[in-house]
Amino acid sequence: MQFFIDTANLDHIREATELGILDGVTTNPSLMAKEGITGDNAVLKHYRDICEIVGPGRDVSAEVISTEFKAMVTEGKKLAELHENIVVKVPMIKDGVKAIAHFSELGIRTNCTLVFSAGQAILAAKAGATYVSPFIGRIDDISWDGMTLIKDIFEIYSTTGYETAILAASIRNPLHIVQAAKAGADVVTCPLSAILGLLQHPLTDIGLEKFLADYKKAGG
Repeated sequence: MQFFIDTANLDHIREATELGILDGVTTNPSLMAKEGITGDNAVLKHYRDICEIVGPGRDVSAEVISTEFKAMVTEGKKLAELHENIVVKVPMIKDGVKAIAHFSELGIRTNCTLVFSAGQAILAAKAGATYVSPFIGRIDDISWDGMTLIKDIFEIYSTTGYETAILAASIRNPLHIVQAAKAGADVVTCPLSAILGLLQHPLTDIGLEKFLADYKKAGG
């Protein structure tokens, strides 16, 4: 399973990259605004900066803000031209599906975002999306089970042979990451805190403390 970081914070991206486990980045207008990145030129530069930090071969999802087909295509082409790492992120709406199919014909990779049902995931795959992004945390927020959706999509894609990668999004904590891996997700995208949370276990801390104490007793 691949690890993407879901942020527009360059320091967090650098830290995840230096950890040696990062495969890509996802971001969106809300995350850009959180970092104070506003205006088309600033946003485009920020995407390029992200691509340069993560290096070659690591996908960076850049989201269109248009909701009409022609505008999505224009915007998506502009994003795709920024850097070879760019994957155009498109919302799961009627014109979005149409745009994904069009981008697929052009050889432009896409990430279908805001997916909340298996039916939507089928449409995204049929249109040729490179990634489909089910929003796990937001599904849990309305008292449904986000991981069941991952399992359903995995079963459908395995049965039908769709090659679209399942990118588990809206990951809130380390347990979500483990559950997504068990459910068949190809990728998880999450904040740095969730990734670092996988490192933590009280027995690790206790064991390390004892090892170091014993080393000192032995004259180390």
